[in-house]
Amino acid sequence: MPMPTEFAPGLVIQGFTPPLKLADFKLIALDMDSTLINIECVDEIADAAGRKAEVAAITEAAMRGEIADYKESLRRRVALLKGVPVTALNEVYERRLSLNPGAETLVRAAQAAGLKTLLVSGGFTFFTDRIRDRLGIDFTRSNMLAIDQGALTGAMVDQPWGDICDGEEKKRMLLATCAQLGIEPRQALAIGDGANDLPMMGVAGLSVAYHAKPKVREQAMVAINAGGLDQLLKVVQPS
Repeated sequence: MPMPTEFAPGLVIQGFTPPLKLADFKLIALDMDSTLINIECVDEIADAAGRKAEVAAITEAAMRGEIADYKESLRRRVALLKGVPVTALNEVYERRLSLNPGAETLVRAAQAAGLKTLLVSGGFTFFTDRIRDRLGIDFTRSNMLAIDQGALTGAMVDQPWGDICDGEEKKRMLLATCAQLGIEPRQALAIGDGANDLPMMGVAGLSVAYHAKPKVREQAMVAINAGGLDQLLKVVQPS
């Protein structure tokens, strides 16, 4: 890939010549945790069990690409959540979760330009469903926590598409959504921050790293290293 160029302060590009037009794309796919929103939800849920440091260490290693088996790393983390009351999830959503700077601006600009929106997450349906409804997201894919008698069981529920949304599932969902919409993957934008976002970023027409791990920044066509998600609108212009 060509050498990266600083297009604007905190905004690095490589492999293409800007500006591009947002309307030239038909789909925007976004990771959720630490990309669209400000937290890693699994880490904050673990705080309720007094295990945040332990879980966060696994999350960090997974996002940096230091754990080869993402599914196993997620199972390990979720197992540590056993017994956490469901009320703790709502507390995380209400008190700790917020959209990252520029997130709503970017999503609204994409919607205004006619793009469909896809939220793909290694996180949980409890949160993706709420973010979907909040922003009017068209498609989502994420993991479902198993609940029994008002508390987490430490496991996840298999869904019709499979067991866990990992990097390969994110890629499959992006490609399946493109097929459903009758568009080519090159007409999709993909935005993420961790190693499990690289597969979907690799098949999209434009890959964007947001305050990302080094491995992700190196491979992305756009790296937003400072400022909000709406920095992308300097490169992919709304009109």
